[in-house]
Amino acid sequence: MPSFRARLFRVPGKGGWTFAPVPDAFAPPVTEGWGRTPVRAVVDGRAWDTSVWRDKSGTTLLPVPKKIRGEKEDGDEVLVEIELRV
Repeated sequence: MPSFRARLFRVPGKGGWTFAPVPDAFAPPVTEGWGRTPVRAVVDGRAWDTSVWRDKSGTTLLPVPKKIRGEKEDGDEVLVEIELRV
């Protein structure tokens, strides 16, 4: 899987999610409703099955849960790999 570096950002507010933006060159095509695509993701060596989706601006976002990102938070850089799940 090709990899890229991404800077995490957190959506403000209680329960806000933390995301890694996916550069267009690494973004898989939309395969599901709501702009979602099932993927196998690896962040800093931790793998899990999830989905990426497009925000209103067309940016592809990978949600990164606390159990995957560990101590990393908003503004921290992570190494990301994404593979389309079929």
